[in-house]
Amino acid sequence: MSMSIPGPGRRLGALVAVALVVAACSSSATPAPSVAPATQAPAATQAPATQAPATEAPSASAPAQGGATTIGSAFSDAVPKAAFQAMMDYCTQQTGVKTTINTVEHGAFQDALNSYLQGTPDDIFTWFAGYRMKFFADQGLATNMNDVWAKVGDQFSDAYKTASTASDGNQYFLPMYNYPWVVIYRKSLFQDKGYAIPKTLDEFIALAKKMKADGLVPLAFGDKDGWPAMGTFDILNMRMNGYDFHVGLMAGKEKWTDPRVKAVFQKWAELLPYFQEGALGRTWQDAAQAMITKKAGMYFLGTFAGEQAPDPAIHDDLAFFPFPVFGNEWDAEMGIDAPIDGLMLSKTHANPAADTALLVCLASPEAELTFLKSNPNNVAANKNADTSGYTDFQKQMQTILAGSNRIAQFLDRDTRPDFAGPNGMQGFLQDFLGNPTQDLDAYLGKIQAFWDSLPPL
Repeated sequence: MSMSIPGPGRRLGALVAVALVVAACSSSATPAPSVAPATQAPAATQAPATQAPATEAPSASAPAQGGATTIGSAFSDAVPKAAFQAMMDYCTQQTGVKTTINTVEHGAFQDALNSYLQGTPDDIFTWFAGYRMKFFADQGLATNMNDVWAKVGDQFSDAYKTASTASDGNQYFLPMYNYPWVVIYRKSLFQDKGYAIPKTLDEFIALAKKMKADGLVPLAFGDKDGWPAMGTFDILNMRMNGYDFHVGLMAGKEKWTDPRVKAVFQKWAELLPYFQEGALGRTWQDAAQAMITKKAGMYFLGTFAGEQAPDPAIHDDLAFFPFPVFGNEWDAEMGIDAPIDGLMLSKTHANPAADTALLVCLASPEAELTFLKSNPNNVAANKNADTSGYTDFQKQMQTILAGSNRIAQFLDRDTRPDFAGPNGMQGFLQDFLGNPTQDLDAYLGKIQAFWDSLPPL
């Protein structure tokens, strides 16, 4: 079996293709990835964007820099891909820096990035804040952006700067936006059926039962890609055990064999009858369509699920609420996942001056708002972004973020990559979903054994 990747600038695509060919030709299980471990990053909390006067961008008629750069992008779905292109076009106009965007399917991009960065990567690449940023910075696979932060740092909150700072004290990440994980629904469906927004778990279960009786799937669900189920684990663990226990578990300070973790999976098993069946064969996009087409009443996912409703009339009909509380000591935390997405700079790049000029522009409120105009499913990271044009959907995000006292990044961003990947928690969670009645003590023992088998931090 062979495969060629035509055309220049397809380095990550070629790497992904080779990985897929190897996987397709192999009949045995893939061993755990051989990657160096990361060190623990401080968890960053996030304040919502606030309305402030936009800063003045360079004149489009007088490009400030010129040159060219390449960008490795995981924005593979249609809506964010178009938004990212618009953002780059804006900054090319402002700076004169020409950009070539090399796009790879989101999941494949993540799985191949470690090897890609050790080869001949693009100059700039899309990635995540916090732990996942630190991993590549600590391995010397990224260049710090201190020169960029010196120019734009006052436009970001301390929380964003912390999430962009590696263990050496330098900034290696440029935030673009963030978004909360919430329960999304169609307003018209709730109005037609007379459904009320549940605030407690008991109310949530009662609503799910009512939806079932009405012939609806209560909760859309798809985990074919392995990572969506992580969000469900995160929220149940934070609701039942609190934020500090959750981040401690992600860092290896708590044990997967702890009875508190077992209780999470027991509760999840109790709730699974309300989830859409066949999740392991369904992508998150297809699950989102079940909610959008009113076959499912609700969907717990990041607000990026709104990308699947490009029709403005339908998108305007979307709303959401935080996952209900459990009536315990952790209710006041209202912990949520609210990941921060953005950009990093690879270890070697041909035109540092052009890259810096482009990144300074990409950090601007105007550039971020250009992205959000095409993809209004996130909120801007730049605190000077003019939020007066936010949609109701985005205003709801701000309300959710402001109401949370503890914010996590996401399971696969808050723990070491070699634990979170396909051979780690992705596979373990899919195993649970395939057999939720299995011996949980044995199951959690396997997870802990896998963690213990990894190289020490």
